[in-house]
Amino acid sequence: MEQNECKPIIETQISKSKDGKYIIHKTIIVDIKPVGYYEKVI
Repeated sequence: MEQNECKPIIETQISKSKDGKYIIHKTIIVDIKPVGYYEKVI
């Protein structure tokens, strides 16, 4: 497995609410692990 595949992918999205009163800042963290990892943990 490559080193970059172990790092989580972090995405941010900034938008304005429909009424324009608020700023919505959403952070998405994507972590990809092999199935074998979770089988050992669980």
